Amino acid sequence: MADSFGFDAIGTRWRVDTSAPLARGERDGLLRLAEEYDALYSRFREDSGITALAVSGGFLALPGHGAALGRLLRTLHDLTGGGVSPLVGERLAAQGYDAEYSFVPTQEPAPARAWDGLLEWTADGVTLARPALLDVGAAGKGQLVDLMLAHLVAGGHEDAIVDASGDMRRTGAGSITVALEHPYDPTSAIGTVRLGSGALCASASNRRVWGDGLHHVLDGRTGRCVDTVVATWVLARDAMTADGLCTALFVADPADLAPVFDFDYVLMYSDGRARTSAALPGALFP
Repeated sequence: MADSFGFDAIGTRWRVDTSAPLARGERDGLLRLAEEYDALYSRFREDSGITALAVSGGFLALPGHGAALGRLLRTLHDLTGGGVSPLVGERLAAQGYDAEYSFVPTQEPAPARAWDGLLEWTADGVTLARPALLDVGAAGKGQLVDLMLAHLVAGGHEDAIVDASGDMRRTGAGSITVALEHPYDPTSAIGTVRLGSGALCASASNRRVWGDGLHHVLDGRTGRCVDTVVATWVLARDAMTADGLCTALFVADPADLAPVFDFDYVLMYSDGRARTSAALPGALFP
């Protein structure tokens, strides 16, 4: 790649690679996209739209891309029986993953509140009948990856990669080989996959750990941290979908998701077993 642009946004490290040089305005546009997204959805900012909903409920207007995020989250919610839910925000905070990063649980685990009757997500925005702390981390980072890649494509870039610390989307000819980082050893990999024009996202429960059995992947049906799956990887057409499916695979079998979504996957379980889709464009190491 001719140009590489690294920056920090929404709490993680980003890298954008393009075969043609990035103009200053294009770089500024990427940073602006990240800031606007964070200002809407971050539950760690006092001035975000999500934080305002948590205080008073009511309506939060969203830009056009908000409708797609809401549809995906609702679909995953329904397919997992509530295992994936934006209403896990307050459960994560109660377990110590709060705006102050206290990492001190203040409540016993409990199921996320029911979507129906509390949350309405429409093409215009989000309405909460009562105050509640939402969390869109199940798919939000992936959507921001998509938005950044769309920004680059609109600027004429035909060969580009947007990588948000493991959640990536690529456009261009051919394919690249990507290593799948071992969740227990970041210096090694459990296998590789080939990524063409599309997305590869990953999620691992060991990335944000603050106590014995406490991490950022909760089952919304119980409010407890998932302890059977430790890492997921998904290949899909876009990063928002791949990111959301990575989260869903912690609480659902791939067969439950396959009737609705076209994707390939790798699952790693806490007992060391691994499982892949039959058509995975890659392989695990022996």
